[in-house]
Amino acid sequence: MIAIARAAARLAGGIEVVVATDDARIADHAAAVGCAVALTDPALASGSDRVRAVAADRAGPDDLVMNLQGDAPFTPPAMAAAVLAAARARRSAVATPVIRLDWAALDRLRAQKAAAPFSGTTCIRAADGRALWFSKTILPAIRGEEALRAAGPLSPVWRHVGLYVYRRAILDRFAALPPSPYELLEGLEQLRLLEADIPIDTVAVDPPPIAMSGIDAPADLIEAERLVALHGDPHEPL
Repeated sequence: MIAIARAAARLAGGIEVVVATDDARIADHAAAVGCAVALTDPALASGSDRVRAVAADRAGPDDLVMNLQGDAPFTPPAMAAAVLAAARARRSAVATPVIRLDWAALDRLRAQKAAAPFSGTTCIRAADGRALWFSKTILPAIRGEEALRAAGPLSPVWRHVGLYVYRRAILDRFAALPPSPYELLEGLEQLRLLEADIPIDTVAVDPPPIAMSGIDAPADLIEAERLVALHGDPHEPL
């Protein structure tokens, strides 16, 4: 993840890379490879809260803060840079990437969820890219799927990637709000923003060379290790 962040920082420009963690083992590793580290309060409930705590003490070239989450280890640096560029261009309150799944990828996601129902997140988005909803359920339900499969290679399902770019003021608003009802039900912190009428822009990106839905369950970690053994580490040390 440190390699991803450093490469994204070079591509996007003007970004300070900081590892925010409440785990001393992760902090020690980050420090050993020369990365800035911030130990955060273990009581912080989400990645967004940790990012806010770190960003409060740092000033950047603009008011944007990127949160590249540790459960998305195969995120390409170019994807992170693309989301940051889109957030700057659109003046987004929040921006995050989504991938439109082809039918084979949708079949894999369905099989994954049969074993780990809360692994992987999907997104419903408006025509302008604004997020309408996120869910651990595969959305939308699809009527007439056989005809849709015959019509083209892409399904109507968008998979969400755990990467966010925020305005600092939005992080402050997020932290000031109590956890929302659907956030608690789904276990998705971004729903707190949508339930508070804070818009989230989604950025359509291409599937990465190694694609999985994130590490949300023990079975996902096994799959991630299998992919690394099969393909090697996709991110060279930087």
